[in-house]
This record gives sequence, structure tokens and C-alpha cells, in this order.
Amino acid sequence: MKYSLLLIVFISNFAMAQNATMDAFLEKWNNSKNYLLEVAQAMPEEFYDYKPTEREMTFSQQLLHIKENMDWLSTTYFTDQDYKKMKVDKNYSKEETIALLEKSFDSVFEIIKNSDPKLLDSKMEFFAGPKSKIQILNLLQDHVTHHRGQLLVYLNLNDVKPPKYVGW
Repeated sequence: MKYSLLLIVFISNFAMAQNATMDAFLEKWNNSKNYLLEVAQAMPEEFYDYKPTEREMTFSQQLLHIKENMDWLSTTYFTDQDYKKMKVDKNYSKEETIALLEKSFDSVFEIIKNSDPKLLDSKMEFFAGPKSKIQILNLLQDHVTHHRGQLLVYLNLNDVKPPKYVGW
């Protein structure tokens, strides 16, 4: 009886920790979304084709790359749907680009919110070796942060004041 009670307490604490991880991710995800959308809004549309060097992506391409990565990781590793890469066959306006980005952030939020937190430790095949779902969550956020940092440089190189950081 004593061991059964300890097992129940352990399982209960483990489940609460997984839920706390999901809640923390979702809060941070919304903050990241809001900040990136502010960054995207700050850049004047005439600079959406700007890139600091020939080998870099344009400002717009960076935003669309972030969007595609979010779609790929969330769909592939948190749903049973097949990921379908977006066709980038036109130049999207600033407004269209921001709308696509916002929709993707919202989709990731819903996918993760509706995922089973008990599966966060489950391992999946990934091109860089097996990863847990919690590692994929970290990768989702890290990738946004990485490219957003580049976009802040793009703003500064065009003498556009970046928005104040709101990622807490």
C-alpha cells in the first residue's frame, strides 16, 4: 500500500511537471509571436526585399522561413498529418506575410495546446538524430529566436528602431 501511494504521488508530480512545461512553452510562444509581429510591422514594406549580403535571405524570406519551419516541426512531430510545404511562387506583401506568420503561430499554439503532455518525453526520428518532443518544442522557440535576431539587425541596418523586447 505504501509503495502504491508513493507511485501515485510520483506519477501525479510527473504529470504536473509536464503540464507546467506545456503551459510555460505556450506562454513564451505567445510572447514570441507578439514580439516577432512587432518586428515585422516595424520594417517599412519597401525594405521587405532588403538583405545585407548576397548570401542572406531578404527580410520577407526570413519571415517566411520562420513560418515554414514552425509549420513543419509542429505538423510533423505533434500531429498525424502530412506536412505540405507552402509554395512560395509570388512576392507576398508585408500585410500578407504578417498574416501568414500570425496564422502559423496560432496554428502551432493550438497544436501544442491540444497535444498530450504525457508524450513530451517520447523520442522521434529527426534528421539530427532521435529527439524528444520537448526538444522539438525547444527547437521551435530557438529557431524563431535565431532568425528574429537576424531581423533585428536588418532593422538597425535600415535605421529602423526595433521594438522594445517583450519576450518575458
